[in-house]
Amino acid sequence: MSDVPGIGRRQLLAGAGVLAAGAGLLGLTPAQAVPVDAGVTKFPLPTAGGSVRVLVTGDAGTGTRAQWAVADAARAFHAREPFDLALGLGDNIYEAGPSSDDDIQFGAKFEDPNTGLDFPWLMTLGNHDNTAIFPGDGGWLLRGDHEVGYHAHSPRWWMPSRYYSVRVPEPEPQVEFFVLDLNPLASYIPPILSPYWAVDGQYMNEQRAWLDRAIAESPARWKVVCTHHPYLSNGSHGNAGRYEDLDIEPVNGVHVRRFFDDHVLGLCQFILSGHDHCLQVLEPTTASKGTRQLVSGAAGKTGGLSTPDASDDTPALFQTFHQLGFMVMEFGAAGVDLRVVTVDSATGAGTEEFRRKLA
Repeated sequence: MSDVPGIGRRQLLAGAGVLAAGAGLLGLTPAQAVPVDAGVTKFPLPTAGGSVRVLVTGDAGTGTRAQWAVADAARAFHAREPFDLALGLGDNIYEAGPSSDDDIQFGAKFEDPNTGLDFPWLMTLGNHDNTAIFPGDGGWLLRGDHEVGYHAHSPRWWMPSRYYSVRVPEPEPQVEFFVLDLNPLASYIPPILSPYWAVDGQYMNEQRAWLDRAIAESPARWKVVCTHHPYLSNGSHGNAGRYEDLDIEPVNGVHVRRFFDDHVLGLCQFILSGHDHCLQVLEPTTASKGTRQLVSGAAGKTGGLSTPDASDDTPALFQTFHQLGFMVMEFGAAGVDLRVVTVDSATGAGTEEFRRKLA
């Protein structure tokens, strides 16, 4: 029997053999998104030319003082240098995801902390957002559809589908964000009872085909993949293919690694991920074919330095494993400017620790 609120044994067993609610929305653009409730006006995506300034956060949705401290620092930054949009890199509702598309947790763990950060938040699904039995197991993929449904209720929250892309600014985009859902490839409870969610099932095959086409057709100068699970990380979860320092498929992320190998590396300039509760600016490797991994998962929690295997260490321009914080990326004709801001959990004060033009 599941001990997760809102999911009973009957739902757990029945849901294993059905398609995702809203499966027809997969890969749609925001213009084709789920209908927005009457009275809800979405904060608009940027349309003006020039650069695009983006707040990059991950693993935020705790509702704790830590999340509020990071949001306070983001508000202070926004007052000085306004953001055009934000990226939420998964684990949006700790510890076990929402139970409906109007769950009160959306208010406590997203809307309230982000008051005043009034721009679109492009949201990614994480393993905690898809919890089945124990928090973060990623085994109840239908749970993530509640976060897709919340797109209809919130001015800020952008998640028109489980995966989607956004080009900004239109009509001549500087950057396109490809927001992916790799949870079926990394779940601690593999969806063995549902062929739809399988590694080579309909859902992932459709996502692969959509991403290949979307990247090939993108007119944007900068192409950015947004995922919860990283390709590379020096944090405790480790690199895809060696998650948790395990040799056990699929929980070691070997299928995540293959997805990146086949559909992302060398085709996009950046992979942005959370999952590890830290801030990392990693160097591209020979295997990554020039694609750079950034990890920004310290918007609600921090984690200690724990590398699963010294052979997995990736050279880093900057990394911290014990500080809250976020990243700021500015995409423009002159290149991509990256800043890393760490946050004092007691005061909400932000300190710019790192700045570099990356491309």
